Amino acid sequence: MTKTNLITGFLGSGKTTSILHLLAHKPADEKWAVLVNEFGEVGIDGALLAESGALLKEIPGGCMCCVNGLPMQVGLNTLLRQGKPDRLLIEPTGLGHPKQILDMLTAAIYEPWIDLRATLCVLDPRQLLDEKIVTNDNFRDQLAAADVIISNKADRATEESQRAFAAWWQTYAGDRRFVSATRGNIDPALLDLPRRNLAPLPASPEHAHGHGRKQGLAALSLPAHQRWRRSLNSGQGYHACGWILTPKPFSTPWPCSNGRVWRRSGA
Repeated sequence: MTKTNLITGFLGSGKTTSILHLLAHKPADEKWAVLVNEFGEVGIDGALLAESGALLKEIPGGCMCCVNGLPMQVGLNTLLRQGKPDRLLIEPTGLGHPKQILDMLTAAIYEPWIDLRATLCVLDPRQLLDEKIVTNDNFRDQLAAADVIISNKADRATEESQRAFAAWWQTYAGDRRFVSATRGNIDPALLDLPRRNLAPLPASPEHAHGHGRKQGLAALSLPAHQRWRRSLNSGQGYHACGWILTPKPFSTPWPCSNGRVWRRSGA
């Protein structure tokens, strides 16, 4: 069986840097693998992977568990069956929701393959001072799912952020373990801690961003009778607007967000 750890952390927390540190200090007689989204705060260095003998599998798209988890299942199965690693580290994007990933890892089909160990959540305590982050469902659920909270970037902590973390810890510590770290320098022994936080996690309402919807180029298609579509989105205090236009020429006017009318015509 492959010892497996989910390592979460909101954008900017330093979780990728922490994984790089773990890879640099892995036991020489073990084969490790990393399942990661295709982008991160700091890239997983190919040279470091080659030096450590670790395998890397990237999951396309912004969230591992979207599209019914199919990309992650394919990547996970490939690593487990072909790579046969002793240890697997899974790094979802900082906006990822841990519930779907943990549900997948604990599914009966993976029982013969995966020995799920502690889930680590890397936290920059200064994030607790940002209301937009603190009220984000994914941020809260990453902390709720963790067995170990790593208070990272201790060298940048302020008295205010330390008080904010102390208040959070007093309320939500539960059975979790807390460690402090600087620049992602965490003890690899944390990976072998058992799972302690087994309470079920609620589904995140904000995480319905892609499930059951068309993905990729299919999401850009328009019905035959429709020439254009305006799409709006908002969250965390930000708003976005986009237009999808048919490639066919048309001369029907369509409204802009400022109330004016634009006209596109083709020969």
